[in-house]
Amino acid sequence: MIYTEFQGKKLSALGMGNMRLPVLDGDDAKIDVKAAEEMFDYAMKAGVNYYDTAYGYHGGNSELVVGEILRKYPRESYYLASKFPGYDLANMPKVKEIFEEQLKKCQVEYFDFYLFHNVCEMNVNEYLDPKYGIYDHLLEQKRNGRIRHLGFSAHGNLECMKKFLDAYGKDMEFCQIELNYFDYKFQDAKGKVELLNEWNLPIWVMEPVRGGQLAALSDEFTAKLKAARPDEKVPAWAFRFLQSIPNVAVTLSGMSNMQQLKDNIATYEEKKPLNEKEMELILSVADDMIAKTTVPCTGCHYCVSHCPKQLDIPFLLKLYNEAVVAGSGDFIAPMGLSAIEADKQPECCIGCRSCAKVCPQTIQIPEALHSFAERMGRV
Repeated sequence: MIYTEFQGKKLSALGMGNMRLPVLDGDDAKIDVKAAEEMFDYAMKAGVNYYDTAYGYHGGNSELVVGEILRKYPRESYYLASKFPGYDLANMPKVKEIFEEQLKKCQVEYFDFYLFHNVCEMNVNEYLDPKYGIYDHLLEQKRNGRIRHLGFSAHGNLECMKKFLDAYGKDMEFCQIELNYFDYKFQDAKGKVELLNEWNLPIWVMEPVRGGQLAALSDEFTAKLKAARPDEKVPAWAFRFLQSIPNVAVTLSGMSNMQQLKDNIATYEEKKPLNEKEMELILSVADDMIAKTTVPCTGCHYCVSHCPKQLDIPFLLKLYNEAVVAGSGDFIAPMGLSAIEADKQPECCIGCRSCAKVCPQTIQIPEALHSFAERMGRV
């Protein structure tokens, strides 16, 4: 196992995410505890020492199962991370009771790592609002030793992350972002990496294979990767890409079965970063994948100046692309829409086509917005 130095600690470069544990009867809330325990045992023996859970994973049961499984191991043999569930605004006034509940569910006296969960456009203002006391309470728990290291995870855009960091960055020790070769350009993960480097914050990675989308590619793309590294499996390319990004400390993978776990651990037995030519190859594969599935909006804003409804069309098309790419697993588009006024939603397009007439990319914007509204169940 590869390890990363972090403030005197040796963290396994591969961490076990616990959002996609094996389940029974296809029910996400019913974790297959026996199968999960076997996976934890294998991971511990292989040297994985970082385990990530959260309040809402598996219908609230992930913390319970993770806590029950890990309790048989010495507390100093693993690092446990959980998060404050600010993805639900109803939780904002409940930081004290939720934190105590999480410790109890996980059967621990402290969290090694604790995060503001899912900082995004939908909740950043609430996170920053002192009336909820979230920031103050978490800092207090850190002073009391019940949080050893405090950070945040972010699905928001670059400006949202800047807003959070400007307010709380001096007290953040790490940041967890969605980082993979597809999102390097698609979600401007590259810009987020550069921002975190400016703040000297180590990077934790979530969605390294984008919920499994990068674990199995088309025959065309698979052949290109095989030609470059014949012995490397397709999912391993996603991890080798991350091994090539400076300041990535921990990569979290939500593994759903023993084979995925074994394959990923095998990949992390050694560090084999991509060379310059291989990096160009994997990013070109991402470019081709994006081009095949998304509308080619460049954000020029010509459309906005011609829209009688003053819709932020580039932002809506960005969310539309995310919804198309993520499919049924999409959650970023709904979050983004929740931060937009009711009269600026995609269904508010009146189909006048003023936008399409000036689009340099000849995007059929009204059709795309109508499709987006349909996909979101708004029409």
